[in-house]
Amino acid sequence: MGPLLTIDRLCMDFGGLRALDHLNLSVAAGEIVALIGPNGAGKTTFFNCLTGLCAPTAGEIHLVVPGRGQRLRLNGLPPNRVTEKGLARTFQNIRLFADMTVLENVMIGRHCRTKAGVFGAVFRSAAARIEEQQIVTASAAILERLGLGSYFNDLARNLPYGAQRRLEIARALATEPVLLLLDEPAAGMNPQETAELDELILKIRSELGIAILLIEHDMRLVMSLSDRIVVMDHGEKIAEGTPAEIRSNPLVITAYLGEDLAQTA
Repeated sequence: MGPLLTIDRLCMDFGGLRALDHLNLSVAAGEIVALIGPNGAGKTTFFNCLTGLCAPTAGEIHLVVPGRGQRLRLNGLPPNRVTEKGLARTFQNIRLFADMTVLENVMIGRHCRTKAGVFGAVFRSAAARIEEQQIVTASAAILERLGLGSYFNDLARNLPYGAQRRLEIARALATEPVLLLLDEPAAGMNPQETAELDELILKIRSELGIAILLIEHDMRLVMSLSDRIVVMDHGEKIAEGTPAEIRSNPLVITAYLGEDLAQTA
């Protein structure tokens, strides 16, 4: 079986600035791939191109949906259609519905898989009521799996910071993705929260079989859980390999890691 996600010579221009320069990248089913690089390297722009927030200037984005035999071209699709195809993401800055409950936040993620439509929702047909109960049940199960069961009825804004990060991941998982994109999930976390995040990401892969592509600056987290690391600088891929290969790559050390971190990561 070929890669789950294939990126071929992806470019993104903003006026005279080239934010992505012929980027090639792939993610296999069940794989955890980390995307690292200095600020301004183009990492979040890349995620925005994948998820329909930006239309790439050139290049191809293809997703293979396991079990369906489909190879889908994602270029030009709006974000909601990208999510329906199987890509879900979190953001560097948490984007929760602060004045909705924890359960309601996850239920919103589930709605991309609903079938009742506007008519059923407005007139509360029997099928719509059954489907809504299924959404509640599935959302509650996701929250339990991610250790958020005690927060069901709390407002999202009242959660501790680490729990808010988990809730954003839970909402993304509610869309039933085949590939989960995490944009700096450890940002702002303390060491204990980061260790718990490490365990959570590995749990998502092992129990749900979901591939994960993450942007992260915490190199100890990256080195501990990644199968493969891709390094970007100024919109280009400058290196790719296992954690051990990246740790000892002279170009990566010069551009990003630094001698001290490379030795201890």
